Amino acid sequence: MKNFLFSLVAALIFSFGYGQHLTDSSKFSIITCGPDPGPVYLAFGHSAIRMVDRSLGVDYVFNYGVFDFAQPNFYLDFARGSNNYLLGAYDYQYFEQSYIEDNRFLHEQSLNLTLDQRQRLYKFLVWNSMPANRAYWYDPYYDNCATRVRDAFVKVFGDSVKFDGSYISTKYTIRQLKDLYAKSYPWGNLGIDICQGMPIDRVATPYQYMYLPAYIESGFDHATIMNDSATVPLVGKKRVVYEAKPFPASWIPHPIYVMGLIALIALVLAGRDFSKQQLSTWFDALLFGVTGFIGIILLLLWFFTDHKAAADNLNLIWALPTHLIAVFAMIAQPRWLKWYFLLTALIQLALIIGWFFLPQQLNTALIPLATALMVRSYIQFVLRKRGAYTRARIAKEMML
Repeated sequence: MKNFLFSLVAALIFSFGYGQHLTDSSKFSIITCGPDPGPVYLAFGHSAIRMVDRSLGVDYVFNYGVFDFAQPNFYLDFARGSNNYLLGAYDYQYFEQSYIEDNRFLHEQSLNLTLDQRQRLYKFLVWNSMPANRAYWYDPYYDNCATRVRDAFVKVFGDSVKFDGSYISTKYTIRQLKDLYAKSYPWGNLGIDICQGMPIDRVATPYQYMYLPAYIESGFDHATIMNDSATVPLVGKKRVVYEAKPFPASWIPHPIYVMGLIALIALVLAGRDFSKQQLSTWFDALLFGVTGFIGIILLLLWFFTDHKAAADNLNLIWALPTHLIAVFAMIAQPRWLKWYFLLTALIQLALIIGWFFLPQQLNTALIPLATALMVRSYIQFVLRKRGAYTRARIAKEMML
């Protein structure tokens, strides 16, 4: 039913909008929406463009954040980083109602545009909403539902519109900007930090800050436009359409506590293993198997997808894909295995020492995990060096 209504409204806009002339009562505004406490991709809010003309009886929202789950290979394309987002044009009241129902704040900035400028912008948005023009290749940091709002004004008005970024006094990286909003979603934030590498550790320009809807709002607040030979603020009036109520606190434990528990278990088992001269192979198979599998995923994201942010990922220092080989080698017991664990222990030690000096900002919740890998690698090396392990014994321990 939603798809049908969207299609019906879009058809009306396409049919009448392109040649439709707006009246003096028309106005454009920027809508900024707040975050949602659910999935992490909703942590950053949203931006859209509203066009109202009471004389014509129209109230549209132009939303660059629409995607179609029914499009061919949607999930495969999403995993590859080649998913298309769409510009959706539909009734604004439905848009507003849905965000209020989700308890997400709504701010509206009315724009100082002449009738001619409003007409030009409307014509562009209607054209951009047409089926042949509405899709774009989404990038979360450089080409998303927020940046498309800004870029629409640049495309229509060119040098007449100026976004003054001098009000930004910080020098955050793209990742640090992401952390400002994703820190309230610690598990989702951890997942993003694991999957994305050094490309997002570059210092963002004021223009790049605007990949976040909050900076679209402040960017428009500090923008100007040439109106009839006079430069005026792009934003006229601002109003709060809806102020969100406080969200309940999450009951899910923070990753630092979970990772700390893993490190504690690794230390306790190391002490027990050393005293009994018997490895807890079941734990090591699980620990190195999971981290090795993560490493394989990171390599696939880096080399076999279009996710630009997944390149040059230093999380591969702890999530070594070779850990999977080591897990299978625990059964055959080759002589080189003890040296593999010694090398792994040294790598993890170097990683922990240099954690805050790396060119990539690694999530601090992973320090206990790297510690667990170091401790278990070292105890594997020490006990294996003593030559106490046979294939039969290791198989028995893994069963235990």
